[in-house]
Amino acid sequence: MTSESATTTAIAEPAQATHTGRDGKGIQITESAMKQLATLLPAQGAGKVLRVGVRSGGCSGMSYTMDFIDASEIQADDERYIYEPAGAPSFTVVSDPKSLLYIYGMQLDFSSALIGGGFNFTNPNATQTCGCGSSFAV
Repeated sequence: MTSESATTTAIAEPAQATHTGRDGKGIQITESAMKQLATLLPAQGAGKVLRVGVRSGGCSGMSYTMDFIDASEIQADDERYIYEPAGAPSFTVVSDPKSLLYIYGMQLDFSSALIGGGFNFTNPNATQTCGCGSSFAV
């Protein structure tokens, strides 16, 4: 009688590439989110930028905001980050300084899953998040 042993190797999924602003700072954006933003931005019309921030509210105390705005609405104290996706025009992400305190280093991802799909935020500064992923506490 022989004993055969099978070894299995856990294959970890490769970490998805992330992009930062041209200066290497700002919000990290995954490749899937970059593709989705590159698709959405032209449909918004010329002169639009993506504003990402936080506001009071939500299950955990603060919630994320994300919207396309006219470049003319950028405030003097807003931080601006330029992203350059491969094969698509560059775009600008802006955030106000108060929001940036809570979201600096955050990762923006996109999923096309039927349940839980859409833009997802992974925030290293959050001490608590809600189940829907759109609010957090620090």
